[in-house]
Amino acid sequence: MLKAKARHILVDSEAQCETLKSEIEAGADFADVARQHSKCPSGHDGGDLGEFGRGQMVREFDEVVFSADLNKVQGPVKTQFGYHLLEVTSRTE
Repeated sequence: MLKAKARHILVDSEAQCETLKSEIEAGADFADVARQHSKCPSGHDGGDLGEFGRGQMVREFDEVVFSADLNKVQGPVKTQFGYHLLEVTSRTE
C-alpha cells in the first residue's frame, strides 16, 4: 500500500496561504511558520501529519500528496477546511 509522510499549514484565505508560501520559499522554516499560523492542531508539531495511506485524507489533499515532488512546498490547496500549504517529506510503496 502506498503511504506518505507530510506536513501542512492550514489557514482561512488563499492570500494568507500565498504570503506564507513566499516566506517559506525565502528561507523561513516550515515548522516555525506552521506553529505560528496553522489552524490545524498539527501546527503544534510543526504541521507534521505523520504517515498515512492513500484515501485517508480528503481528495484534494490526497491528490497532491501522492503526486507532488518530495520536499517542495505545494499549494494553496483548497479543501472544505480552508487553504493548505503542504510538503511531502517521504513516500513508500
